[in-house]
Amino acid sequence: MPLQRRLPKRGFTNIFRQECIIINIKDLNRFEPNSNLDIEALRKAGLVKNARGDIKLLGEGDISHPVVIEVDRVSKAARTKIEAAGGEVKMIGNKMSLRPV
Repeated sequence: MPLQRRLPKRGFTNIFRQECIIINIKDLNRFEPNSNLDIEALRKAGLVKNARGDIKLLGEGDISHPVVIEVDRVSKAARTKIEAAGGEVKMIGNKMSLRPV
């Protein structure tokens, strides 16, 4: 049997992969209304375990009260839901990110 058939196949590993920490809108209901949420507040709540990647806010779920949140990336649906509830989304640049946001 030829050598290329005897050896196990190996996959491709992208060395430029972007790590994202995903937070959904439904996870923000545990915070009090009009609270300022930064990386430290999200870490204390257990939503962010490490700060090695960008924090991205996605629009799954609903929120009933306004919050001010600071994230690296945000989806359009998440931004409209936060602003419809009376909150605000602030964009920050993570220094550990490989690519400028």
